[in-house]
Amino acid sequence: MPTWGEILTELKHTDEQGVKPPFDAVRRKYMAVTSKKTGRNTILYATKWTQAGDIDPESISITDEDVQGLMEVIHGLKGPNLDLIVHSPGGSPEATEAIVSYLRTKFSDIRVIIPQSAMSAATMLACASNRIVMGKHSFISPIDPQLILHTQVGVQAVPAQAILDQFELAKSECEDPKKLGSWIPILSQYGPALLIQCKNASELSKQLVSEWLESYMFADREDAEDISKEIAAKLADHQEFKSHGRHINRDKAKEMGLVIEDLEDDQEFQDLVLAVFHATTHTFNGTNAVKIIENHMGTAFVKQQQKIVIHQSPPPPEPHVEPQE
Repeated sequence: MPTWGEILTELKHTDEQGVKPPFDAVRRKYMAVTSKKTGRNTILYATKWTQAGDIDPESISITDEDVQGLMEVIHGLKGPNLDLIVHSPGGSPEATEAIVSYLRTKFSDIRVIIPQSAMSAATMLACASNRIVMGKHSFISPIDPQLILHTQVGVQAVPAQAILDQFELAKSECEDPKKLGSWIPILSQYGPALLIQCKNASELSKQLVSEWLESYMFADREDAEDISKEIAAKLADHQEFKSHGRHINRDKAKEMGLVIEDLEDDQEFQDLVLAVFHATTHTFNGTNAVKIIENHMGTAFVKQQQKIVIHQSPPPPEPHVEPQE
């Protein structure tokens, strides 16, 4: 299968001939071959979040609108098995819950494949699978929730646990009247209900992940409840990770107890998944698309900077693949 550079060369060849680069056709070609290889339904959920550019955060986040996109691409798919290729910075835990609820009414065996990164709520989504496929270059992240606050220095995304920890520190230090003046400007930025919101958000993330792990990934284990709660607590531990954006590699994910399959175990499958991912990043670089939800049959729900485009097409032809030495 072609590398990132080889796919770029393929796209540039048509551009040099005065023809618009076939971003969609190339991506869908490898999506179709991937599904044929596995014999499983295949859906891509990817956003333009690792490329440079001024992008509205909401447009690349997991939102309730994604349920509509998934409805579009799931329509007509047959069988209980799904491979979900995910590349996302995360988003709303509540929207993720709705997505998981919908997916689980359609598929009984879900495998989440992470070609690069599935962070925050996307990590939560991965934990609702039966197993996760990661490469040496793949990452998940902590699931501790972020709260969007309008502060005196602008809009800030702040970890809920950091806010709770800061209040505890303030309670301790404000026993000294000399330090009270330093804390008043900081504490005045927070509304009266913020502490409850932080506690509820933290509990929601852990609760959802724990329930999903117990119901799906560890459904056949006698200790499903205990191990699920343990992993959820680890993933939500802001004090351990220090940063919401901390990258958790495959080895660390396995150490936590998650069921992880190595992408490299099947070289042909790895090449196909990466071909889909590389073609997707080229699509983001060469078009206005910022989010793509697409199935292996060519049906797509594409969010652009200004609009949403729904496209249906017949399955693309299988490409000629040269044997590898």
